[in-house]
Amino acid sequence: MTEELQFIYKEEYWYISAFLNTALINAAEKSTEIEMLIKQEFKNLKPENIFRQDLKDDIIDMVNNISLKCQWVPFLKNFPYKDENSERDFNTLGYFQFDVEYYSSDPTKKKNLSPLLIQQVPYIVLNILKEFSKKPENGGIYLDTESPIYVFVTSNKTVPAEVQWTRENIEKYKKIIAYWTVIYSGQWSDYSKALYDRRIRDNLSNRLSELHFIYRNSGFIYMAEQNYERFFESYMREFVLEPTPKMRAVLFVLRSINESLDLLFLKTYSGTFADIKTIEDKIKNLRFLRGLVQTQLSIIYNELDYNRREHYTSVLIHLIKEFDLPNVVSRANEKFDLLYDAMQELYLKKNEENAQKTERRLNLLNLLFGAGILGDLAGIMMIVFSLQENSLPAILLNILIFIVISGILFTTIGYYIYSKFKISRSETGRTVDAVIEDDRGNIVLIKRKYPPFKDFYALPGGFIEKGESPKQAVLREAKEETNLDLVIVKKIGVFDKEGRDPRGKIISTAFKCRIIGDSSKIKGGTDSATAKFFPKEKIKNLDLAFDHRDILKEAGILY
Repeated sequence: MTEELQFIYKEEYWYISAFLNTALINAAEKSTEIEMLIKQEFKNLKPENIFRQDLKDDIIDMVNNISLKCQWVPFLKNFPYKDENSERDFNTLGYFQFDVEYYSSDPTKKKNLSPLLIQQVPYIVLNILKEFSKKPENGGIYLDTESPIYVFVTSNKTVPAEVQWTRENIEKYKKIIAYWTVIYSGQWSDYSKALYDRRIRDNLSNRLSELHFIYRNSGFIYMAEQNYERFFESYMREFVLEPTPKMRAVLFVLRSINESLDLLFLKTYSGTFADIKTIEDKIKNLRFLRGLVQTQLSIIYNELDYNRREHYTSVLIHLIKEFDLPNVVSRANEKFDLLYDAMQELYLKKNEENAQKTERRLNLLNLLFGAGILGDLAGIMMIVFSLQENSLPAILLNILIFIVISGILFTTIGYYIYSKFKISRSETGRTVDAVIEDDRGNIVLIKRKYPPFKDFYALPGGFIEKGESPKQAVLREAKEETNLDLVIVKKIGVFDKEGRDPRGKIISTAFKCRIIGDSSKIKGGTDSATAKFFPKEKIKNLDLAFDHRDILKEAGILY
């Protein structure tokens, strides 16, 4: 029965994510350059350069009859990404969009286009773009050539015509539908039933005259001809097509951040960086980028809450799931945690090295004084140069020796005190904070009893004591300040923004926690005047201490 159905190709859209440095690249000019390059390569395409030799004649005919338009679509401007591999800087995230149509001047040939043929040309284009990316003059572009070009294929006719896409008909024609829903696939007739079922299970259309499928690397839209003319440009582009490359761009940047974190982690442990500040700056930049991405995701989640278009929200939910964005974000957060743990080890190691250097210098100074070398140096020089004790040269020599001795002494002592101060700050500057949520979604806040931020509401937490792990510290501090027994759900992250604490450079590790036992036992404790539950909506209007609002945003409590 499946042979009775045929989708007639209409047109397609390609998307490839990219970073741009707009200080080096004119996006409009580069789009035109890419478009002309692809057209020229198509014109010069030789049969022997085509991978599928059994399809070479059809492919050459297709590329000789292609209508193609390329344009750059910025998604996140002022996005300062630095690629750790190439050390190149970029400032914009977006994607190149290609509007593609075969046989626009001879639509009768479109009926011969199958998914197997359609998938071949994007492979050719991807190889063209890989070579394009290697040219030095294109250093201001970072194309996502590791992923397939995203292909959105559309159809507005079927044979037979006017199929009603009931569950029964989708099941009846599922093999044919499945070939179109996942363009990058083989076209084998003996695929398992489970594969066909998987490819047709997420029809996002709520109309019987349409099919809307969106998958990781390709999508397929069928709309009856009259619907296509009326609604494709006015609705489908904005609410189905455009969210897809945007979400894919988010996936691209999250993957890039993950790769950068991997490289930073390896460089940190291999001692590549000469100083800790270099690593700190790189991590802060990546955290800033992650924050921009999460802000964009928050906008999407708000759309899910407030947008009344059921179809549009179903598309967004599907895209988030299809691109596995929550897990990708979670992996990035875990890598940030690993990197911060490595940083803590470096801090301690650096402080130990500084302390050892200071001790060695003081020991050397003691040796010099103990041996009487510096004390007798002036006398030795006076004898060597036959200087009279009260002569002007002798007085000047003694003054010079005194200045040298004083300089060495004060410099060494000053350095020793400075090093001890740094060590002390690094040891006492590690804190923890607890985000405690009850079964009804309320959050525990305490009112601070002491400065800084006296009488402000804050998350329970405090300093890590010597020999204590962050997990042990957060459970202890929360118990002391709220009287609640907790279990840690997950680590939220490490917070080290400059100026977050008026007492100095203090790094806090935040954990999300769950109450075990009786939540009615909540009460203020050692450092808290009060402790109580607050609804999330009320927290939005509170002035919170430190950077605790940022922590709640990172935890997904506030947006």
